[in-house]
Amino acid sequence: MTLGSDTKILSIGLHPSQLDYSKHAGLDEAELTARVEAGTAMLRDSGFDVVSCSLPADPDAAEELLESRLAEATFGLAVIGGGVRMLPEQTLLFERVVNVLTAAAPGIRLCFNTSPETTVDALLRWVQPAGRG
Repeated sequence: MTLGSDTKILSIGLHPSQLDYSKHAGLDEAELTARVEAGTAMLRDSGFDVVSCSLPADPDAAEELLESRLAEATFGLAVIGGGVRMLPEQTLLFERVVNVLTAAAPGIRLCFNTSPETTVDALLRWVQPAGRG
């Protein structure tokens, strides 16, 4: 099922300051921040209606922030980044994110990227941006 081009998208990721860079050779906070910002700009330039939500690693604080963001608008699609999903130490955070999304936004679709650079591909599996078709 493809969503409409007017679908509002929530882009959820682990805030770059929350990552343990000792486990990621060749990556630092400045580089990851730049990649995330470039990825978000690319989404908007591609016509997606996207809102960013950078989460702290603390599941309680993340849940509160995510609930606040979800109260601001109706989102039809959420992309959950690899920093939340793919790091074993963030399993509880990922679980809480999924549960908040499904409780606060019934019917929301979820998609997943593998890096900031693959977010457009993940979104295109579900929605065509405005102006495409």
